[in-house]
Amino acid sequence: MTVTIGLLGAGRIGLTHARALAGIPSARLAAIADPSDAAAQAVIDLTDARRSEVDEIIADPAIDAVIIATPTDLHAGQVEQAARAGKAIFCEKPIDLDIDRVRSCLKVVAETGARLMVGFNRRFDREFRALRAHIKAGAVGEIEMIQLVSRDHAPPPIGFIKRSGGLFRDMMIHDLDMARFLMGEEFVEVFAMGSVLIDPEIGAAGDVDTATATLKTASGRIAVITTNRRSPYGHDQRAEVHRSKGMVSIGNMRATSVTLANGGGFHTEQLLISFMDRYVEAYRRELTALVMAVESGGPFSPTGEDGLRALELADAAVRSMESGMVVRL
Repeated sequence: MTVTIGLLGAGRIGLTHARALAGIPSARLAAIADPSDAAAQAVIDLTDARRSEVDEIIADPAIDAVIIATPTDLHAGQVEQAARAGKAIFCEKPIDLDIDRVRSCLKVVAETGARLMVGFNRRFDREFRALRAHIKAGAVGEIEMIQLVSRDHAPPPIGFIKRSGGLFRDMMIHDLDMARFLMGEEFVEVFAMGSVLIDPEIGAAGDVDTATATLKTASGRIAVITTNRRSPYGHDQRAEVHRSKGMVSIGNMRATSVTLANGGGFHTEQLLISFMDRYVEAYRRELTALVMAVESGGPFSPTGEDGLRALELADAAVRSMESGMVVRL
């Protein structure tokens, strides 16, 4: 079986998904919708997909699934439209920036019996999956603390920041989801702090560029997340899970593992520059999981509920930063 897919949105993440689909033999990108001629043409050149309109793609009975990679404020409406049309749905996070709008959208998904997968690509990264496998095997005991570091090489354009929902809902939301994924227990308390230390324009846009969040479960287990939008040495993505009998961790990735040693010391290659480079394989694995679930009729994961939970944590972090208080969920 070949799963036929329509892509809504051909921006940076949409093109990333198109590239990932090109490497999946059982998937075919049939149609692309985007108002930008240049963006749409880039996907067409890569995949031979036809250019179409959103409504036409969702209504097309030959399309098995849609990938929603449009701006965030369009996600919920397009998810509902695709659900009512009986499509399998992959939606980039977040489903919406308003938590009540997410809940109403998920209600439509449930009422129509549609299957929805939310784009938390790090869950498909081989490093994070291996980390979780060690945790589940219990080799080093019970979890006591998780520490996550997430630093982008450079800030995104100010125009993106104004529309993104802010650092907690746009960037740290991946770490919040990963903390849930690794911990295996829901968080009930959030305390967050944020500052503008990198670019005053980010502050003028109503956002912060440097932040931390501390989360605690009902059993007392703690996760600490450190996030900022500038890392001159490359994309910095690390994790440590401290346990009763030891620790399991993952480090950063480089283009090669070559190390040059001489009188000046030990020299390695720079870190991979962006998350687009760091997670190339994860994006392919993510959409492979989508295609396999469509083929088999199996469950989708991460689910809309996972998207909702991560956004609830992000919202709590914003409220905590603004109030200077612990927020209890």
